[in-house]
Amino acid sequence: MWKTLVDYICVRYNEYDMNKLKIFFMILTCAFISCANKNTHEGAERKEQVPAIAQAPDFNADTAYLYVEKQVSFGPRVPNSPAHKACGDYLIDELKRFGAQLHVQEMTLTAYNGDRLQSRNIIGSYNTANPKRILLFAHWDSRPYADHDTDPTTQRIPIDGADDGASGVAVLLEIARQTGLRAPECGIDIIFFDAEDYGTPAFDKGNYGNDTWCLGSQFWAKNPHTPNYKATYGILLDMVGAKNATFFKEDLSVRRASFLVEKVWNTARDLGYGKYFIQARGGSLIDDHQYVIAGRNIPCIDIINYDMENTHGFADYWHTHNDTMENISRETLKAVGQTVLEVIYKP
Repeated sequence: MWKTLVDYICVRYNEYDMNKLKIFFMILTCAFISCANKNTHEGAERKEQVPAIAQAPDFNADTAYLYVEKQVSFGPRVPNSPAHKACGDYLIDELKRFGAQLHVQEMTLTAYNGDRLQSRNIIGSYNTANPKRILLFAHWDSRPYADHDTDPTTQRIPIDGADDGASGVAVLLEIARQTGLRAPECGIDIIFFDAEDYGTPAFDKGNYGNDTWCLGSQFWAKNPHTPNYKATYGILLDMVGAKNATFFKEDLSVRRASFLVEKVWNTARDLGYGKYFIQARGGSLIDDHQYVIAGRNIPCIDIINYDMENTHGFADYWHTHNDTMENISRETLKAVGQTVLEVIYKP
């Protein structure tokens, strides 16, 4: 097009003028091409600036494993014991180190047998100004009895609780660490409930009822750290570190938060963790989520290792002196931790 136009004009001028016109149109052509390229480049830049879907952090299973190990190193975390106090102080310090806003509920709770338990619910909050909140929780105390030991002489001795207590806390500590580095769009509250595992032992045949368990969450449900506390949903982690763990869809979770059960289990499947998160129903459990649901009307689920082969529904080492570090698997910690991160970072 440009050549035809140049030839048409040049026939009306002398050779000198014709050369000047040719130069002019050559410059004009280059300018046109340059502008076109610039617009294309700027369009590409604008396209690159479109925000991408939030990327969940990479859950570090080695770090989570060390958190389990650290808790166990204090000894059994039974209320009123030096190990319990030392571990609680450690958890508070870690949450502070990870940038959480701290709330510590100090309370005296009454056990099934009348024992007075000096207890603490330890709460770390992120993005506190955001009204849209997600609640993550686990219990940090350990069982004062090995009441499922086969040897009656050891049944009244406290256990390590590497899986039953420490594993859930360890996963949440690693999530807290990642949240401190880069928070999700929503607000996060992490609660370590106390005195969950001080319920009536199997060797005591008294009639105490079911509410002897989960004393810390019962207290919090009636006395939340923030008045009228609400959350979009809650996720409880309990016994989430064992080798070859199987997480079935707990019955109360399905009844009260089916949308969240499906989201978590489908996320785990998509991440390649389907062998842990089983697409089938499990039993109904007395656990901390029950009291959070009843007391605060927050839809919650319980991710908990369930063993269909045992009459009590749990692993062989449950409430025995075999609940030790030997049972803890980095692969299982990774499966649970990465799944939860994906859920909370991609709402």
